[in-house]
Amino acid sequence: MLRLNHKLAAAVVLACSFGCTAAFAADTLRFGLEAQYPPFESKSSTGELQGLDIDVGKAVCAAAKMTCQWVETSFDGLIPALQGRKFDAINSAMNATDARRQAIDFTTVVYRVPTQLIAKTGSGLQPSVESLKGKSVGVLQGSIQETYAKAHWANAGVNVVAYQDQNQAYTDLVAGRLDGTLVLAPAGQTGFLSKPDGKGYSFAGAPVRDDKILGSGIAYGVRKGDDALKAKLNAAIEKVKADGTIGKYAKQYLGDIDISAK
Repeated sequence: MLRLNHKLAAAVVLACSFGCTAAFAADTLRFGLEAQYPPFESKSSTGELQGLDIDVGKAVCAAAKMTCQWVETSFDGLIPALQGRKFDAINSAMNATDARRQAIDFTTVVYRVPTQLIAKTGSGLQPSVESLKGKSVGVLQGSIQETYAKAHWANAGVNVVAYQDQNQAYTDLVAGRLDGTLVLAPAGQTGFLSKPDGKGYSFAGAPVRDDKILGSGIAYGVRKGDDALKAKLNAAIEKVKADGTIGKYAKQYLGDIDISAK
């Protein structure tokens, strides 16, 4: 009988161990991101993650009563990594587009930002086929900017060059290997135009528009069928919108750019 009790005790301890692990996992949200796209997500000089998506992500986790964990990967690898369960949701300035919805689901929109072309000040370039024909434009690999440029420009004589890291595009722009780069406007402002290398460059023309390709706004990507997490995040997003948290961080990182998502 004593031996049986030992076995029972061991079984109880094992069951409790699994139960505790499951409970811990349910309270932890693993966010996947590419940490090289300021002001949305980047690393400080000490290696700490920083940016709009980091601060808003922490606020969303707090509202959902979860703890954030961060998993880094390249931008074009985010969706495959999510599908492969390397993390639970994508938090990396990703627009919810029709094409991406075929592979994953999205939460409600967290915020919206414009997409613009950066070129040399005074170049006269505009984000149009007529202006860019025969020119080279850099884009982030796997981004909606790449999709837009290839759909609207690549077949009309514009050389669209994809980079795994947006900083590489800025380097080639300064070196004269590119005539322009198409980016999310705040990322271009903070990551390039406001830095010494960006002197002599500016946004060229108005923001480009294509809601089908550029999407309805920035949202968190989740695996198809993960409805419980999606609902939990949606509730948390609405809470941090309503209490002004997103607006506060938007002002801090993006200045006067309107990113409101109704």
